Amino acid sequence: MPGRNLTRDEARARAENIYSASIEYTVELDLTVGDDVYRSTTTVRFKAEKGADAWLDLIAPAVHEVAHNGTALTPDAVYADSRISLPPLAKANEVRVVADAAYMRTGEGLHRFVDPVDGEVYLYSQFEVADARRVFACFDQPDLKGTFTFVVDAPAHWVIVSNSPATEVTDLRDGVRRWTFATTPVMSTYVTAIVAGPYHEVRDQYSGRNGTVSLGLFCRRSLADHLDAAELFDVTKRGFAFFEDAFGLPYPFAKYDQLFVPEFNAGAMENAGAVTFRDDYVFRSRVTDASYERRAETILHEMAHMWFGDLVTMKWWDDLWLNESFATWASVLAQSEATRWSEAWTSFAVSEKLWALRQDQLPSTHPISADIRDLEDVEVNFDGITYAKGASVLKQLVAWVGREQFLDGVRAYFTMHAWKNTSLADLFAHLEDKSGRDLSEWGRQWLQTAGVNTLRPVVTVEENGTYASVAIEQTAAAEHPTLRSHRVALGLYDAAEDGTLTRRTRLELDVSGERTDVADLAGEPQPDLLLVNDDDLTFAKIRLDERSRRTVLRSIATLPPLPRALCWTAAIDMLRDAELPAHEFVELVLGGVAREDVISVVQHVLGTARTAIVLFADPGERIRLSARWVTGLRNIAAHAEPGSDSQLAFARAWATSVASREHASELRALLDGTDDVFPGLSVDTDLRWHFLQRLVIIGEAGENDIAAELEQDNTATGQRHATYAHAAIPSEDAKLNAWLAAVESDELPNALLTATVQGFHQPEQRTLIQPYIGQYLDSIPRIWAERTNDSAQTIIQGLFPRVLADAPTAARVREWLETAEIPDAARRLVVEGLADLERALRAQACDREATR
Repeated sequence: MPGRNLTRDEARARAENIYSASIEYTVELDLTVGDDVYRSTTTVRFKAEKGADAWLDLIAPAVHEVAHNGTALTPDAVYADSRISLPPLAKANEVRVVADAAYMRTGEGLHRFVDPVDGEVYLYSQFEVADARRVFACFDQPDLKGTFTFVVDAPAHWVIVSNSPATEVTDLRDGVRRWTFATTPVMSTYVTAIVAGPYHEVRDQYSGRNGTVSLGLFCRRSLADHLDAAELFDVTKRGFAFFEDAFGLPYPFAKYDQLFVPEFNAGAMENAGAVTFRDDYVFRSRVTDASYERRAETILHEMAHMWFGDLVTMKWWDDLWLNESFATWASVLAQSEATRWSEAWTSFAVSEKLWALRQDQLPSTHPISADIRDLEDVEVNFDGITYAKGASVLKQLVAWVGREQFLDGVRAYFTMHAWKNTSLADLFAHLEDKSGRDLSEWGRQWLQTAGVNTLRPVVTVEENGTYASVAIEQTAAAEHPTLRSHRVALGLYDAAEDGTLTRRTRLELDVSGERTDVADLAGEPQPDLLLVNDDDLTFAKIRLDERSRRTVLRSIATLPPLPRALCWTAAIDMLRDAELPAHEFVELVLGGVAREDVISVVQHVLGTARTAIVLFADPGERIRLSARWVTGLRNIAAHAEPGSDSQLAFARAWATSVASREHASELRALLDGTDDVFPGLSVDTDLRWHFLQRLVIIGEAGENDIAAELEQDNTATGQRHATYAHAAIPSEDAKLNAWLAAVESDELPNALLTATVQGFHQPEQRTLIQPYIGQYLDSIPRIWAERTNDSAQTIIQGLFPRVLADAPTAARVREWLETAEIPDAARRLVVEGLADLERALRAQACDREATR
């Protein structure tokens, strides 16, 4: 039986029999039935190969009617698992399905949320990868596109949003209205959308190539006062102008709504004309500009999908990487050139690229162009390779073929394949045509092989201080031995009298094979810093020669933003690879972060330093290093500009590491408002929760404190914070209650499940966590079989005992994996956790050796 999976071979066979261009859906949803289910009526018309076999996808608690070309079928006879088996098809077919569909609390299908502030119900759909079938009967695969006409019955005070504008809103009966929407253009099921509830709405318009586009912003009423519509519309309009010019085609849909919805699992989803975002992006408390920058990147990412993904769509999930990588590359490009975040590539270098480097060194690494055999494969493939490595490699490709040639190829691709499905080969054909370059070897090296290369400078120096020789050595992991061709820049930086590092010379060259000699640098005075991959042209791990390493440890803060970010990236990667001891990395951060002026970089390196202490440091030195860290941060925060983003970032990082009674009393004073510990720091709602959670973790606050804080902030966000805090209480009862709620029960909605899992594991509570290792491993097969994919991943990834970071735990997991019988996708999550443990052990050994 297929269960809820779908294989690539099955999808191909079905697509050969169904004529995609002929599919027409009418989907009628009655959202007034009750709190658990709603009525879903689907009529789908399509043409097919006469006599062919096929099925419709559906996940529903009850199917009442199925009819094919007017002939009633017995639901119990044709519906099983997630499929409605159809009789041999005619050339022209009409299937009608009436079912009860279930509201979800997992962020999949049609999610139902009740706002604790006012008791109002809010719904939104989330259909990627294959969850449209939870709402209506359909061919739920990307290459069977169709048109959709949605008709929705809902409470009269609700607002309903779908992919197309509403054509008619009528009073159906007392308290109920019917919304009928215009038929959509051809699109895949996974980008259709229904959002419903008493949403607050703000409207504007964008004047572009195809006239005006109606713009909408939506959020829950309880968040309306925090919706910064002017800022959001500004980013949106800038994005439209940039993409319409870059892509050469006007925005392809009838309107553009952006909806901030509760309990969203991801950052956002590119539903055509109705993009959904997690409503944490409606900032109710003070955040640094890094959060605004990340939100803008997300807005632009989803907007790029309107062309690359929605207008032109992958045939199967093998090309998910291209969909997501293109949107990531395009969004950062637009952000850097069309918004106030001109240093967006700097943020990319220390966030996305480090994500990609971590992913590419796991045992589960895979080629960018992955082999996606079925839906379970794709569900775990929304990873750092699919997004960040792919975007980095696309950035290289743009540099290699030329930006204008690349965009000319993209424009031709959009024009020829609009409203259709494609593969990577279709895009490459246009890029080769416009650039005159053969991409076959490039594609083989970069897209069809896994693993990351390391580029290391090898230098010899004459007695007079000039280079005798410079070479770049390239290596690769034994498991993935491919050596690639890299276009790199070498930057030579000298220190001025005040210590500031300034680039003296830049040299660009091709690196290939095991060793590339750089003859042009012979006789050049040795710089204080030789930076390989200056300007971030390639995707590789970068190492520093010994002189350069000393310079970075001493003077990283004096570099310009992008080379500084590349040095931070190199240092973080060396830390993870057990080449830079944890205590040295902590000193590097304490010495350089106060003068770092890119706030996204500040926050990232602060978080990495915390990880270095709790996972990578010699366990025997953790307490001492942690005390050094928290004291240093306390001093940095005290001297930060009052009210600045830096002060907020330092104060939050300091609070995360507080352990002593002295510092705990300062946290308590900040909460109570009895002491101005950091003048100018506004301790608002979310910062209060952050401080309280830390006090809870170290045993300086408890149940009564949590209840009192929740009474002041009984909102959805407040409930998440409180749930995290309850799970983080350092007691056996608290851990047991959290475990029962997350693992043994399926009652928690996705947001509270995530908060419980995150709160359960605290590095300071290792002795409380250790007894759960066996229960965790034993629960994995059941969790994977019984929970939805998102919930299962949340539990298996989130409860993996990484924070123990010790050899016995690694040995126990390794032994369990040898005999465990679990699906490949679930096994991958555990294997990745074990790899993190083993990496931590190597880093601890490095730190221990260095401190002897």
